Amino acid sequence: MTSRERVRNAFAHAIPDRVPIDYYANPGIDRRLKTHFGLAAGDDEGLRCALGVDFFEIIPPYTGPELHLPVPDRRIDIWGIHTRWVEHANGGYWDFCDFPLRDAGLETVERWPMPSPDDYDYAAIPQLCRTYRHYYLMVGNPGAGDMINTAGMIRSMDQVLMDLMTGEPACLRFMERKNEIQLAVLDRTLEAAKGEIDLLWLGEDLGTQRAPLISKDLFRRYIRPQHQKFADLARAYGIPVMMHSCGSSSWAYEDFLEMGITIVDTLQPEALNMAPEILKRTFGDRMSFHGCISTAGVVAHGTPEETREMVRRTLETMMPGGGFAISPTHMLQDNSPVENVVALYEAAKKYGKY
Repeated sequence: MTSRERVRNAFAHAIPDRVPIDYYANPGIDRRLKTHFGLAAGDDEGLRCALGVDFFEIIPPYTGPELHLPVPDRRIDIWGIHTRWVEHANGGYWDFCDFPLRDAGLETVERWPMPSPDDYDYAAIPQLCRTYRHYYLMVGNPGAGDMINTAGMIRSMDQVLMDLMTGEPACLRFMERKNEIQLAVLDRTLEAAKGEIDLLWLGEDLGTQRAPLISKDLFRRYIRPQHQKFADLARAYGIPVMMHSCGSSSWAYEDFLEMGITIVDTLQPEALNMAPEILKRTFGDRMSFHGCISTAGVVAHGTPEETREMVRRTLETMMPGGGFAISPTHMLQDNSPVENVVALYEAAKKYGKY
């Protein structure tokens, strides 16, 4: 099967030739994997081929102006989110900081510079789809439609959780403005792709490791109505929706199904009610799954043998009846030994055959 056929079969609960495979990684482990396979630093396609990856994200290039003034020792994205470099034992990462809209009121949020849907090159989409047509093509990402996380990056997480409890208009308006723009960009991307896109990917982290992050009432009051707009967009183009959510998030899956969201991503096995056995038993005949391979478990801290055994057990649980694509639960972290990551993908190909 081609990658597109393989994933379509799996997500339709038909039986593919093998379980579909996906890959996401931080820069440090990504560089080390390319070195391991004898690839150039920028050879993303070569690494995808070496690992057997079946998915590809189509992204319209941003061509708009720089919207926010530079700040020393900071990165600032198109939404105005600040990050600073933090060293750690395995390298470093860009961590969220400054929170420029933490105390902002509604008037400030309304004036806050954000990209226009016109600031993207949709003319590039058809060629991207042709170039990568052998993959299962997705638009969106874990930040598409995301409300709590993105607002937390610019307003601080503690403030956003209080804002949801109090219905703070400034916070809700930031979320709404950002989602209006993303919805329009996705719509124009799908239109430009002319039927070549297979899936719309959304995100919203809804759980801690031990419990829901917010109440079901708050989810249904503020989050679900915004996500429904994206689900309706996907339905208009005849494609499924995959929802990314870290932590203990299976409590929201019945709502997802009512909304038309039939694929869930991340599936951190160590979180409450997220073990593969629970997910497969409870939702396996109604949903498809993408994830399950913890980036905080044996891939980071175990041996290659333990990694292979963990992959084998996960596949044994999740493969029956289709409906599963194997993927890291988050980006593979820089503390992951190369030999463990290689063992992960070797085991996925070995034990994932039907």
